[in-house]
Amino acid sequence: MAAVSAQAQRKVRIRWTTFLPLISPLVLILIWQIVASAGIGGNLMPSPVKVVSEFVRMLTHKVGRYTLLGHAYWSLRRVLIAFVIAVSMGLPLGLIMGWSRKAEAVIKPVFEIFRPIPPIAWIPLAILWFGIGETPKVFICWVGAFVPSVMNAYTGIRFTDPLLLNAARTLGANERQLFFEVAVPSALPAIFAGLQNGLSLSWMCVLAAELVGGREGVGFI
Repeated sequence: MAAVSAQAQRKVRIRWTTFLPLISPLVLILIWQIVASAGIGGNLMPSPVKVVSEFVRMLTHKVGRYTLLGHAYWSLRRVLIAFVIAVSMGLPLGLIMGWSRKAEAVIKPVFEIFRPIPPIAWIPLAILWFGIGETPKVFICWVGAFVPSVMNAYTGIRFTDPLLLNAARTLGANERQLFFEVAVPSALPAIFAGLQNGLSLSWMCVLAAELVGGREGVGFI
């Protein structure tokens, strides 16, 4: 009986733990509704009910040339194109920089000049270089995804555990095997963290890019 009671208590704790993450969003929505109902902010603070109602309306009625899903498609398309290009370029560059001291000495100084520049700061230059169209938007998203892809791949390779490398060398591994069978697998957690950050930054960048010069996309709305 005691074992059954303890098991039941654990199940109750698990259920409570499952619902705990919902508490803060619900409290935030409640405060939002109270503030909106009190008239604070005027039209600048619509209530959650109005926001949901407008969201449903935009699913079936066009805003500009597209519905909400159509605008979401354009934003997703730009992000994915930029992300694929950024990863295709950034991962090899970061891996090479992390593995080769010579490549690091040649490439990293130039990379470090541009790395601190926020992606959004490139918008005026992107419009100047590429005009108003798809290219500047994809370029801004590419900048957002490129830097984390390079830096995390570089960091992951550079900080590969020396014990793993020495053990592989002792077993007769050559440089190619050290790189592909030891260093790259060891760097995968850092690489995937960089991909996650890059994709998140691309989403933020596409909204800013569409605000400036877009006729379609979530940022345009």
